[in-house]
Amino acid sequence: MEMEYDESGWQQGRPKGEDEEMAEDNPQETIQECLEKFLTPDYIMEPGIFTQLKRYFQSGGSPEEVIMMLSENYKAVAQMANLLAEWLILAGVKVTDVQAMVENHLKDMILKTFDPKKADTIFTEEGETPDWLTEMIDHPTWRSLIYRLAEEYPDCLMLNFTIKLISDAGFQSEITSISTAAQQIEVFSRVLKTSISKFLSNPEDIQGAIQECARMVCHGQHTYVYSQVLIQVLSQETKGGFNMKRLSQEITKYALQNNQNVTPITMALNGSAAYPQACQALSSMLSRNTLNPADITVLYRNYSGADPPPIDLIRNPQFLELLVDSLFKAGVKINPEHKSKYIFLLAYAASVVDTPAKKRPLTERVLNKEELKSTIQAIEKVHAICNVNKGSTELIAELQTLYNCIKFPVVGVGVIRWIENTVTEPSYFKLSTDSCPTHLAILDEVAAVHPTLHQQILSLLIRLFESKQDELEILVQLEMKKMLLDRMVNLLTRGCVVPVVKYIKQCWGKGDTDISLIRYFVTEVLETITHPYSSEFVLLFLPMVENEEITGTMRGEGDNDPVSEFIVHCKAHYTTV
Repeated sequence: MEMEYDESGWQQGRPKGEDEEMAEDNPQETIQECLEKFLTPDYIMEPGIFTQLKRYFQSGGSPEEVIMMLSENYKAVAQMANLLAEWLILAGVKVTDVQAMVENHLKDMILKTFDPKKADTIFTEEGETPDWLTEMIDHPTWRSLIYRLAEEYPDCLMLNFTIKLISDAGFQSEITSISTAAQQIEVFSRVLKTSISKFLSNPEDIQGAIQECARMVCHGQHTYVYSQVLIQVLSQETKGGFNMKRLSQEITKYALQNNQNVTPITMALNGSAAYPQACQALSSMLSRNTLNPADITVLYRNYSGADPPPIDLIRNPQFLELLVDSLFKAGVKINPEHKSKYIFLLAYAASVVDTPAKKRPLTERVLNKEELKSTIQAIEKVHAICNVNKGSTELIAELQTLYNCIKFPVVGVGVIRWIENTVTEPSYFKLSTDSCPTHLAILDEVAAVHPTLHQQILSLLIRLFESKQDELEILVQLEMKKMLLDRMVNLLTRGCVVPVVKYIKQCWGKGDTDISLIRYFVTEVLETITHPYSSEFVLLFLPMVENEEITGTMRGEGDNDPVSEFIVHCKAHYTTV
């Protein structure tokens, strides 16, 4: 069977005259070999039929014998398939459906019988790309087949070459299989470029783009190093450099979440080798994912000295997360002797501006520490409040201090972490008697001051909204969820419009949220907003407003109620809806 496949149609690239030499060497053996092929079913349909006939006749084969063999073994399988397809079309089945049936059956047969070793002979013996392979990659069905086969047989040369052909043809965005793309640097580079472009051009779905890119980059150590080096170079660009730095940090975060130790690679890329003490201290904490006073002291000594290392070294997301947790999570104990060092490093990373000097040598830098002292003071004050478990009543006396300090972005991040740690305790809402707990009221202030933290606040509110509060009575649960919806509406008024409305629409679509809560949200939003509206907002919000089950009881006899006014306005001004 192997010889049958090897010689049956891949000889067209053989140099002219080679067949004649083979025939002259051993004519009888060549004739016997050809006759064995002619005896196989439907051999007359094989692409190599003319090559084999030429070899057969040049070796002295009988025309009558070959005609008899080919005709007797002609089963017409392909023609019967075509005839059956024509009958189905005549019977009323759509042409596209018939084509899909045939293609899918062929795909299944190929998947069952594919032999990578035989497939590789296409190139070892053909010497060039077959025309049929070039035609195949023009069709989505066969490209999807190649992707599946390449996933199953990553070492097959024929499939790897075909993947490159597909990438060269401009279909790299279809190559979603990371292991397939990672086989060849040219293909992986194109897929990575497409993924990065998606991240840069889709701000409305930035988290999805980040996850997709990070999953691909973290496929293996070689893909991670290659991608991070490339992104590191791009992050040095004046235009868009900060976006690339953000992407690099998100990829590192994704790797750590999946228990991949990428700390040595991160440290090698951030230029820390020139500062061995700081590098060793930071590497030690990052690799263990925990802080310790000895290494913190080393970093403090380095950064409080006359010639501190670059600030980017401690602007490591993992390190900053550890610092925020240690300072803002209630109940976390830090040695009083070292507490000021933790606070200094967090404030330094958050407030100091480190820029290369314009007129000095490139090795020198200008450090702007104007906000360092005030940032340290703000962190100290809020840390003193967060580190003690205080009830809502006790917190009221501290509100003015909190509101003043929340103006610092790093404090805003810390306050969110403190509130998250507090309100996700199982007994929190059971013990809370306020219509709006003080902790969540503080979140409203953070939302008002820091638009960049809106997504973190929304994620926390969603987590609370979806949490099971089985210990509470049903009516109390509903009141709690309404209070959380109020917080979401407040977030909406601060500019976080589309993410909030999109989430509520998802809740409505899934059907697992009490319709009275959807109605409550729609009512609150209608009382808050006014035109003009964005098309995206109308596209998300109008279907809920038009739904009879949601707003039927809110409509009046005329068009003077908020529901009717919103619908009339949208119908008049938004034709795309």
